[in-house]
Amino acid sequence: MLASHSKTAETNPQPLDLRYSSQTIASSPKLARAGENPVYKVVRTSRLYEQIVQQIEDSVLNGSLKPGDQLPAERDLAQRLGVSRTAVREAVKALREKGLVEAYSGRGTFITDGTSQAARQSFDLMVKIGQQEGAPHLAELRLILEPGIAALAAARIEEPELVALRETVAVMDRAQKDPGAYIEADLDFHLALAEAAANPLILSLIDSIVGLLREQRIKIFNVEGGPQRGQLHHKRILEAMERHDPEMARSAMHAHLEQVRQDSQVSSAGRSSGKHAPAGSRITA
Repeated sequence: MLASHSKTAETNPQPLDLRYSSQTIASSPKLARAGENPVYKVVRTSRLYEQIVQQIEDSVLNGSLKPGDQLPAERDLAQRLGVSRTAVREAVKALREKGLVEAYSGRGTFITDGTSQAARQSFDLMVKIGQQEGAPHLAELRLILEPGIAALAAARIEEPELVALRETVAVMDRAQKDPGAYIEADLDFHLALAEAAANPLILSLIDSIVGLLREQRIKIFNVEGGPQRGQLHHKRILEAMERHDPEMARSAMHAHLEQVRQDSQVSSAGRSSGKHAPAGSRITA
């Protein structure tokens, strides 16, 4: 049987000091300091992967692990638990199916809030059922939500998120002809803004529509001048973040989403936007 957590561990959990973002992956997770109760206990029973799953579920429920916390690397976790890497791999797979973790290639495995996956599936299904209306509905949703998120982020953003934004903008500058790299950096940019807003519900909501945003960006990447217009807006938003100017951030994000909406219309109609750049691409000082 698994060793149970002590009352001290339940009342005074020691969460991993990591936040949800592709920019947190360089941090080194620590399970516990000397003299503190560790999150993980050595597994000594059969059906090992189920025991690992149960341990991590219990740690999430009692607050020892929180959304955004990164699990140790597979080899490290196997050593801490006293099990094989195969058992850890099976456990992570089961946790992903439950929606409790997300694994990112080259980044690591992170605890989710358990609701993003359900929300993502709901959004995906709604858009697929009503494909004609799905894209305009997504555009409307973003226009309602993201300018406010940007304004909130500008007021609350700290240096780690600013570093993340600068890095994603730099990647997009270098990837003007690389759809995969550009789109992933674009998504990271918007996730970093949601993280900077310091509201877990906002982050969960934006995370739940990432799949839809990726599909949208894939469709409009080849609209003539689209990536370049997008970068003008990204840099304007970044400037607002660095100035900690909520109203500038709100306006810049609204202009960006208008540009995305109009590029989406051009893409859907199968037209080139080379002669008529979307009005939303204009940026004024």
